[in-house]
Amino acid sequence: MPWVRRGYRVRVEDATVTDVHMWTDGACKGNPGPGGWGVWMKAGGHERELFGGELVTTNNRMELTAVIEGLKALNRPCTVTLHVDSQYVKNGAQSWMKGWKRNGWKTADKKPVKNVELWQALDEQLQRHQITWVWVKGHAGDPGNERADELANKGVLSAR
Repeated sequence: MPWVRRGYRVRVEDATVTDVHMWTDGACKGNPGPGGWGVWMKAGGHERELFGGELVTTNNRMELTAVIEGLKALNRPCTVTLHVDSQYVKNGAQSWMKGWKRNGWKTADKKPVKNVELWQALDEQLQRHQITWVWVKGHAGDPGNERADELANKGVLSAR
């Protein structure tokens, strides 16, 4: 908020916020079927909601897309506590991706990685930010996860 001292206008800036708490979720009505993704994030006293959807997709694609879109929305490198209810995304990012990259985006049994373009987009975002992964049980009362789920379902409706 601006203030005046001795006739000079001095702008007081908010401290730069780099710590972000983010909850993501994906939803799909049929697998494949119409799907949506949702992101709820908090940083300092600010909150932001994001959602979107696709007409024909899978739950795993929407879970990945939620994380990618949430991280892409950050306009500078941040320290992110990322709450996900998808073991697929968490394990993929923390364990499997390293081997996939080493094997030219092939699995241990030399098959192409499913959703490779999304995993590569996630890998790009993970290079920008410092991530602490937190797994939460879906539909178990975690307020952030419940909000992300509502947004993902809003995304499903937007796709129809």
